[in-house]
Amino acid sequence: MKIEQDQVRVVSGVRFGSTMGGPVTLIIVNRDWENWSEIMEPFKPVPENLKLKEKPSAFRTTCPRPGHADLPGGVKWNHHDLRNVLERASARETAARVALGAIARQLLEHFDVRFASHVVRIGQTALAADYDISDLERIVQLSEASVIHCIDSVTERAMITEIKAAKKSGDSLGGVVELIVRGLPIGLGGFSQWDQRLDGRLAASLMSIPSVKGIEIGIGFKAAERRGSQVHDKIYYDPDTHPTRKGFFRKSNNAGGLEGGLTNGEDIVVRVAGKPLSTLIQPLPSVDIETRKPATATVERTDVCIIPALAVVCEAVAALVLADAFLDKFGSDNLAETERNYQAFLATPY
Repeated sequence: MKIEQDQVRVVSGVRFGSTMGGPVTLIIVNRDWENWSEIMEPFKPVPENLKLKEKPSAFRTTCPRPGHADLPGGVKWNHHDLRNVLERASARETAARVALGAIARQLLEHFDVRFASHVVRIGQTALAADYDISDLERIVQLSEASVIHCIDSVTERAMITEIKAAKKSGDSLGGVVELIVRGLPIGLGGFSQWDQRLDGRLAASLMSIPSVKGIEIGIGFKAAERRGSQVHDKIYYDPDTHPTRKGFFRKSNNAGGLEGGLTNGEDIVVRVAGKPLSTLIQPLPSVDIETRKPATATVERTDVCIIPALAVVCEAVAALVLADAFLDKFGSDNLAETERNYQAFLATPY
């Protein structure tokens, strides 16, 4: 929300700008929480004179929203006030992952790994298929200059028009974001056990972001439409190619930088599909879980479209997974040793 300032307070693990080896604790104060402190009081009984600024449903919620965790969560935990579910199932939890991802990203950027993301679709409006991501710095600049993280101004205006139309009708919109990570060395991840495969680890983490319903690595589902000769990226060799690739390179990147659960030295390219938000200003039909009678779904605080924010969240979540994979191979108890391990890898001929 616009009232939030998103300032992180570091309360442990960091001294004079460097980590010390202990747990890093971050606190993000939510200003809107004060408006909900009585409704979410952990110990005291419900005050008789509770004055709700919101509707009565702000205190007790019994009409689940289609598409949200309200109903399955209520059944799972035997909650008959669905606010116990919806407050924890909120996408607000991603604020913590973005903060943590910023730390992981600093580690990777120290080794010249770069991140970019942008919105490629909102609703029915999408970027032309021939957009270019070769200049990563330009992608970052254009995305950050756009209010919705779109790299094309014409498409941006069309997306904003569609968002305004959805808002006017009390509806919501989903979309697709693209994440690009450049500079990771060949060989991160694993193929021996299923849980080492980096494409699986990355996909699982991105799918865990609220509202995400689909992940596509490289050309993704288009690979199913083509023959192998049209899909697999031909391998070339040039000893002057950056040492992170050991001299090997591709002229295409249909695999999206991942082969057999391992990085192959090319850009990691992932597209993430987010569904429209479940809370609608014009709510959908539902059932009151107490009366079992038809009702309209609860209306909570909501947005029309969270896809621009999703792009930022995806960068942070990916950074956590990729930093973990990087440290699996090169990590030690301090940065100097990790640097030596990494430089030794680069210097070792293959």
